[in-house]
Amino acid sequence: MSAIQHIGVIRLSAMGDVAMTVPVLRAFSLRYPQTKITVVSRPFFRPFFDGIPNLHFFAVDLTKRHKGFVGLVRLFSDLRKLGIDAIADLHNVLRSKIVRNLFALSGKKTAFTDKGRAGKKALTRENNKIFKPVKTMFERHCDTFASLGFPIEFSHPVFPEKAILSEAIKAFTGQKDEKWIGIAPFAQYESKVYPKDLMQEVIDGLSETNARIFLFGGGEKEIQQLNQFKGSHENVVVMAGKLKFREELDLISNLDLMLSMDSGNAHIAAMLGVNVITLWGATHPFAGFAPFFQPLENCITSDRIKYPKLPTSVYGNKKVEGYQDAMRTILPQSILDTIKKELQ
Repeated sequence: MSAIQHIGVIRLSAMGDVAMTVPVLRAFSLRYPQTKITVVSRPFFRPFFDGIPNLHFFAVDLTKRHKGFVGLVRLFSDLRKLGIDAIADLHNVLRSKIVRNLFALSGKKTAFTDKGRAGKKALTRENNKIFKPVKTMFERHCDTFASLGFPIEFSHPVFPEKAILSEAIKAFTGQKDEKWIGIAPFAQYESKVYPKDLMQEVIDGLSETNARIFLFGGGEKEIQQLNQFKGSHENVVVMAGKLKFREELDLISNLDLMLSMDSGNAHIAAMLGVNVITLWGATHPFAGFAPFFQPLENCITSDRIKYPKLPTSVYGNKKVEGYQDAMRTILPQSILDTIKKELQ
């Protein structure tokens, strides 16, 4: 039996990156049911980890109690009181490094996720680009646990059961008598967002099918855009601002398919076992951020023959002159065809 009985897992943000840890931790809990996991993350992300056996959630308070260096020392003290034997740092940023190193100095075993920056740089650089897949973040997180003595494999992943929808959710969704398709048309960076006029064509096309389409987003500006997308389509429902986060996760778990940009919504749907189709602009699935256990053909990428510098960045935060219209090479009909094929 391993001397490690309780592992603290650190991943503080962002939403998509936190969601990408969920399949890894679910696989861990199934393979090592006697080993306790405490996930250290922002309180908003607690619902991601509901239902994972032997997993406990520690809500970090980076605005008050755990703010600054003194706060991180306090975080270390708080976690040490839980009897943690080892640390798996899946974030590997300054904050998590401080906590990790404090555990190491106290004699505990630690490991961290290597983000593979060299390979990603070679993939995204303008000249002498090496266009080949790098290791996925799921594989990298598995390497972290393996270095602690806990190898994990994903050949037969287990996903949670579809959530039972509450009456509050059904008030917006109605009964499920047809296919349910989610669309999350936004992303943090403009270079990852499918053009509005083309997205409108996709939504118009889907509205003509026997399916109910749910539009996801948040914030006043996005809600206005979603309402424009909806137009007069009776089978298109704007969900932004209508549900609590936990309820939104329950709805997503009941979708037959999620259409998303390279964004957090793709990873949330994938961690729940939903089929996901993603659209890629400045970024590319080869950088290791494709949704979990989804076929590569469901990652629809911009035309690299016309735009050979793609991918231009890992996260989409780099603007390249002349590449603003790269996603226009993804035709609405090809998206509709992929969706129809996936739903057959």
